[in-house]
Amino acid sequence: RVKSGMRVLDVASGPGYAAGAAAARGATVVGIDFSPLMVEEAKRRFESVASLEFLEGDAQRLPFERNQFGAVVMNFGLLHLARPEVAIAEAFRVLAPGGRYAVTVWGKPDEAVRFGVVLRAMETCGRTDVGLPDGPPFFRFSDPGECRRTLAQAGFGEINVRQLPLIWNLPSADALFQAALCGGVRTSAALQAQTPEALSAIRRAVLGALERYSGDEGVALPMGVVLASAVKS
Repeated sequence: RVKSGMRVLDVASGPGYAAGAAAARGATVVGIDFSPLMVEEAKRRFESVASLEFLEGDAQRLPFERNQFGAVVMNFGLLHLARPEVAIAEAFRVLAPGGRYAVTVWGKPDEAVRFGVVLRAMETCGRTDVGLPDGPPFFRFSDPGECRRTLAQAGFGEINVRQLPLIWNLPSADALFQAALCGGVRTSAALQAQTPEALSAIRRAVLGALERYSGDEGVALPMGVVLASAVKS
């Protein structure tokens, strides 16, 4: 629904993929992210795109006036926030009347298999109580009903929630384990807090669980996504 000339805000823009896709459709796009490293990476990737700007900022306190954007998107950012309702309210505030808000989050662990496989292996072969501070409920918005309730509470209408299939293609089962060990935040920290013996057992359990998804060309892993969209009346 992004149109040429539309002003779009990409919140928690990371390396800028969603912002870049919107700019490619003719929109004027601002990407905003809490991490200065992500902002710099996005600027580097899209330095030649004049209609695209990246800023450092907080999803829960957007530095924009009311009614500024025709669309606000958030790609896998909502599940990391301590106060997601505040971020949703901020998106509502900066949207122009009739503007559309869209967010994606991962599905439940049995739908986004990468999470389910690693969590079950950790529960079975290691420890999950490794002293990490409490974080937001990661799978809260994996529930379509919770998406609808929260968006309606913020004042949005025309709410649509869809569950979409996605396949993550990996060269090997061990590539997934290494991604979980080195590429995440809380999962990575939890894995690195295991004893060497437990970590080896977790790795074996992950590799065993992924055998059913493995083939001659690697691993094709189901990673279900929830896409929620709504309109500011």
